[in-house]
Amino acid sequence: MSSSFNRWRPHPWHGIDVGPIPPQVVHAYIESTPFNHIKYEVDKQTGYLRVDRPHRTSSLPPTLYGFIPQTYCGDRVGSLMQGAKQGDDDPLDICVVSDRPIDRAELILNARIVGGLPMLDDDEADDKIIAVLQKDHVWSSVRDISELPGSIVERLRHYFSTYKSLPGEESKVHVGDTYGREHAEKVVQLAMDDYQDKFSTLATS
Repeated sequence: MSSSFNRWRPHPWHGIDVGPIPPQVVHAYIESTPFNHIKYEVDKQTGYLRVDRPHRTSSLPPTLYGFIPQTYCGDRVGSLMQGAKQGDDDPLDICVVSDRPIDRAELILNARIVGGLPMLDDDEADDKIIAVLQKDHVWSSVRDISELPGSIVERLRHYFSTYKSLPGEESKVHVGDTYGREHAEKVVQLAMDDYQDKFSTLATS
């Protein structure tokens, strides 16, 4: 038994470290899976999962979906995306590809960054980092998004382009061309820096 433990449950955004080798390998806190017909999000005050909304259409996230702890999409992340007025003031989103189906949320895993999708949501930067499950028997050797099957990337693009849309409504979401590992790691690093700017007092309180 480890001599280091938490007497109380740590907050998944603030109480879990970024990962073992950031920005290359990070922790991902999973909020939703490809089997969830409800969109869940971490409640920022309590750290527990909250029901955000039922999915409006039959479209479900094609991969595990969550965020990287101790990241924040602030001024640095916003300045990196063309056309963005600012970051979306949330932790950095991450999609994790795995071979075996993982059907439960509210878990932590190690994820290797391979690329990302630049997404503008109502003129705010809302990057979707794409990663593979570390030690996955099929995908762990992937080092860049160009090595993933195009069908996986297109499913992600379609999901994020449409998951907030309803017939007759004008979409405020724009998903750009994918970017590779190098740029994705830069986004992660800037989100870590933005987090330190925003929440540095938490470390000393």
